[in-house]
Amino acid sequence: MGVTALGFCQEGFVYNPKGKRNPFIPLVTSDGRILKLDKAEVRGDLAVEGIIYDDSGRSYAIVNGQVVGIGDEAQGYKILKIEKDGVVFIKDGQITNMGMRREGE
Repeated sequence: MGVTALGFCQEGFVYNPKGKRNPFIPLVTSDGRILKLDKAEVRGDLAVEGIIYDDSGRSYAIVNGQVVGIGDEAQGYKILKIEKDGVVFIKDGQITNMGMRREGE
């Protein structure tokens, strides 16, 4: 009997991307220049890890490893707005703006 790829799967494994770069984003441009990657902004128990922006209003953000849209909740914060470079949250009447930082900032 041959060994199948399924034989190597670990049951119950969950990948935790926190603090790791997205492996699908290249590190170097096609002409050989090194890219500066965005870094997640972390504040307390919230981390904005990525933004998927759409001008038509169907934007999403990756917060604490979870894909969220406007009106969704993450860690008790409601998402009010998703912009090209940040997310606006509200919790207990307090508005919090969090964005993505360029590496080195």
